[in-house]
Amino acid sequence: MRDNSLPTAIQIKRRPEIAYNAIPASLMEGVIVPGDAAYERVQSTYFRGGAPGIVFQVSNTQQIVDALAFARSHVHLPLGIRSGGHGIRGRSTNDGGIIIDLSQMNKIDILDESTRRIRIEPGARWIEVATTLAPRGWGLSSGDYGGVGVGGLATAGGIGWFARSHGLTIDRLRAVEMVLADGSVVRASDQENPDLFWAIRGAGSNFGVVASFEFQAFEVGNVGWAQLIFDASDIAGFLQKWGAIIESSPRDLTSFLIINPPRQGRPAIAFVMAVVNSDDQKTIRDRLQPIAEIAPLYDMQVVITPYASILSKAQGGDHDGQGEPASRSGSLEHITPEFANAAAQLIQSGVTYFFQIRSMGGAVSDVPVEATAFGSRSANFEVTAAGTSQERLNDAWDDLRRHFSGLYFSFDTDQRQERLQDAFPPKMLARLRELKSRYDPDNMFRDNFNIVPQVQKE
Repeated sequence: MRDNSLPTAIQIKRRPEIAYNAIPASLMEGVIVPGDAAYERVQSTYFRGGAPGIVFQVSNTQQIVDALAFARSHVHLPLGIRSGGHGIRGRSTNDGGIIIDLSQMNKIDILDESTRRIRIEPGARWIEVATTLAPRGWGLSSGDYGGVGVGGLATAGGIGWFARSHGLTIDRLRAVEMVLADGSVVRASDQENPDLFWAIRGAGSNFGVVASFEFQAFEVGNVGWAQLIFDASDIAGFLQKWGAIIESSPRDLTSFLIINPPRQGRPAIAFVMAVVNSDDQKTIRDRLQPIAEIAPLYDMQVVITPYASILSKAQGGDHDGQGEPASRSGSLEHITPEFANAAAQLIQSGVTYFFQIRSMGGAVSDVPVEATAFGSRSANFEVTAAGTSQERLNDAWDDLRRHFSGLYFSFDTDQRQERLQDAFPPKMLARLRELKSRYDPDNMFRDNFNIVPQVQKE
């Protein structure tokens, strides 16, 4: 609805489907709509361009409740929930819909020194978390980039630099306060609403808006941080050797690998990053030496440093993504010769410009698969590729699918419903759909990796 008191140039940018004159008074201070000076700052995310009809920048739980009430009166529109706006899937923006922006909810509180219990709001960034915990010698595994917001990652999984030694981010989660689709505020933990707490740890974007997380941090000192650059002319051979080393290494080593395709007659380049959860020079050297011998080495940098410094290169500022991201994900038990050869063909095909493998296993696999809604516990690796065409990437990825045992949905932009079967084992998916029917029967939280309620037809 247009406000005739506004200049015509601003009126025409507003979406007629949105009742702007019905915005609750409690939200007026933080609302941003097309035509506002601040709109360009909030319309897009890191990976995706957007043009939402309204953005609510909320600062407390009650404002989340009020924003969801407004969204319920606009159920025909997409609804995005944004913490840091960095998600690869890009679903925290949209075209013409509603965004609940949690970036102003960014407090980090120490609840109990003796048990290392901390409370984090969803808009905090992981670099802020690491920096806050560092003076106490504590840590929480997150992702590989400090600019990512807590909310999205902490409800999806969190495959970070301590994955093999301390598990996923969700494995350190002890409780949440969240707002459900009907506006009710609940607490979920192993003792309170345990079924909801189970679902939040892996499929959380489908069930509500988390207003705060309670984690139990772990103790961590300085760590070994390594960055290595290799000649990866033999892409398949490099992948196999790296994978074998990682699987056989003690769990204090976690490593990520990026391979850039060959260009202009030059060989493919492999970038290997690794964290050794130790400050002992011999231990660090013993873990890294086998990696350094995989292939001809162009450069190698190793430092002993606080964990927070690894995340410190995160960039601030506003996001200005363009278009639609295209990425695919697969969970991999082992890097077999067959997979390595198929991956090498993909990297050389020109379909993908980014190819990454993150190591899992270790502590990730210690947690029984039925304990959380994360379906890839047995995998030793998570594979991600990005391209410029979703269709071409899907075609290529479908050829690789036989090698995978699951996927990490935060890194997958394929909207086909069969991806749900890839991400969640059958019993897990059935339980999630039953819980979705209970907590979000109208499927309000659908503009994501959507689990359709049992009561709805797909």
